[in-house]
Amino acid sequence: MLAEMRIQGLGVIEDALLELHPGFTVVTGETGAGKTMVVSGLHLLSGGRSEASKVRVGSPKAVVEGRFERVTGEQATDIISGAGADIDEDGGVIALRSVGSDGRSRAHLGGRSVPVGVLADLAEQLLAVHGQNDQLRLMRPAEQRAVIDRFAGDAVATPLSEYREVRAEWQTVVAELAERANRSRELAQQADLLRHGLGEIEAVEPVAGEDAELTEQIKRLAAVDELRASAGAAQLAVSGAAEGDPDAPGALGLIGEARRRLGVAEDQVLRDLEPRLAEAAVLISEVGVELGNYLEGLDADPERLQQVLARQAELKKLTRKYAADVDGVLAWAEDARQRLSTMDTSEEALAELAARRDQLATTLATHATRVSEARVRAAAELAGAITAELAGLAMGQAEIDVTVRSRPADEGDHYALPVEGELVHAGPDGVDEVELLLRAHSGAPALPVHKAASGGELSRVMLAIEVVLAHADTVQTLVFDEVDAGVGGRAAVEIGRRLARLARSHQVLVVTHLPQVAAFADRHLVVDKGTAEGITRSGVTVLAQSERVLELARMLAGMDGTETGRAHAEELLASAEADKSANGRSGAGGRSGKGGKKRVRGRDAT
Repeated sequence: MLAEMRIQGLGVIEDALLELHPGFTVVTGETGAGKTMVVSGLHLLSGGRSEASKVRVGSPKAVVEGRFERVTGEQATDIISGAGADIDEDGGVIALRSVGSDGRSRAHLGGRSVPVGVLADLAEQLLAVHGQNDQLRLMRPAEQRAVIDRFAGDAVATPLSEYREVRAEWQTVVAELAERANRSRELAQQADLLRHGLGEIEAVEPVAGEDAELTEQIKRLAAVDELRASAGAAQLAVSGAAEGDPDAPGALGLIGEARRRLGVAEDQVLRDLEPRLAEAAVLISEVGVELGNYLEGLDADPERLQQVLARQAELKKLTRKYAADVDGVLAWAEDARQRLSTMDTSEEALAELAARRDQLATTLATHATRVSEARVRAAAELAGAITAELAGLAMGQAEIDVTVRSRPADEGDHYALPVEGELVHAGPDGVDEVELLLRAHSGAPALPVHKAASGGELSRVMLAIEVVLAHADTVQTLVFDEVDAGVGGRAAVEIGRRLARLARSHQVLVVTHLPQVAAFADRHLVVDKGTAEGITRSGVTVLAQSERVLELARMLAGMDGTETGRAHAEELLASAEADKSANGRSGAGGRSGKGGKKRVRGRDAT
């Protein structure tokens, strides 16, 4: 859960500390006071896109710091440890995001600098932010399919993963078959060129590193006279002109004379040097032998030189056409063989590829059917759960239907898949189209949600969906940004009641303008602004019970200055407290991450 969040230099907020309740925390304030900056701060802390325009004027940067407590999920702890950060002994970790006035953003986790994506991955496991934009996204077919997949959990996720794995291979085969069929002439020409090149290379039979070795041989054969002179002079210096010749004793003769003199010296120090000279004599003798062998094999061989030059010319023909050196030529040949293996446009090869495509299509259709069946099963349960939630949100006659049907393949669809005798489009999320329909009352037709619901009703449908999905998700902290827009009266009270019940198993943070919702909170925060020296500043205050009465009275059409307004606010608070006491107080702020759907079926839906 998110224990506290500090915001500095963000929008109109100069410096504010939000201490959040483990149950239900509400944030209120006058229009323009900066309530939305609380949600903006959460978006930043969740790795959202940074905007320099949100940095407070005069501040070098905006900073949002959040302290999470009781982080226990395996995926969350893996993300933290993978970033090199530590979780303290109480299961807590601090996340920080800063945005400079120049737009540059930095992220820290557990005191360590991390990529912004790490905060996004962690936030995905720890909190979910829902705003009015979610109502717009709910109109998209992909979002409606995502709703049912979230609700179904592993029942859809497992077969969908298998479907995607087979689909990837099927796509590859379909694309390759289409390419071979459509580009058969071009591929045949390319194959001929590759075969010609391979024929030239195989005819020469180059060996890795051969060109460098030939270059050294040519240097040696072309300079044989100079090499013989150098080696002969070196051998003379080492071994001498003839054995025992005092005029040209060589290095070995001189070392031998030095050994004799040291061996008969009267001083032991000199005699101890003699063995070291003996070692030097052995080494120099070996050099002399090697020089002799070199001279014996250094005969001039013009014929051999011509052979080596001819071989070098053969290799240069290849290196001029295919690569810079022989090793590169060999690499080109290997690549050409691999490319040729995919360029077979013969009828046999195409038939074999088509058979593989059909085999994969059959397997893929089986997986697609399993995904569809799992969605159909989940659809009935999801529709019932949302309908039950709407009954508790002053929409007792409304009914939700969730339809799951196959999406027909368009003409020319490259990824048309035959499933149960029908050609359907095999997309990355399966072959299904999911649509949420709303029947406003028993006699009304079932219409798409965004067509059948008013603005306030759409807010309640969105909240009902989130309440249902919250029991199927493992995210602990839920944030609602004015999802009660367009709602009032009894419906507003029911929304507050629903959020309070949701707070029994989750930490709930709500930004609202409705006093009926705020009255159900366990902790009430107010964002208020003031002006000093021409500069507007906003801060966040935790309200005591008596202060809550004044704030609720203000929210009741600005009635904070009247006895009637305060009496109404006190009555609202008392009613909310009585409801929470009767239904079990919120604030547990924790639950296990599993068994969500059982909780949906077993909850009180009134």
